[in-house]
Amino acid sequence: MRRQSISLTEPNDEWLKSQVDNKEYSSKSELVNDLIRQARNQQREIDLIRMKLEKAEQSGFTTDSRDEILKQSKNLLNG
Repeated sequence: MRRQSISLTEPNDEWLKSQVDNKEYSSKSELVNDLIRQARNQQREIDLIRMKLEKAEQSGFTTDSRDEILKQSKNLLNG
């Protein structure tokens, strides 16, 4: 594992300390790594949603009614 030195604002440092003091995490490093993992996961989800939206935009428009679209969606979900 690589060792890094970072600077934190006082409120952020106090929050990190409180999480460790409350036994939520065993160390500030563990907490920072968990926060980075969460941010990376969120970014992957955002990228996936963005990709799906772009694909949907490229697929064009439909003349189907709202009820027809809902029926098609339900059929896709139910297999």
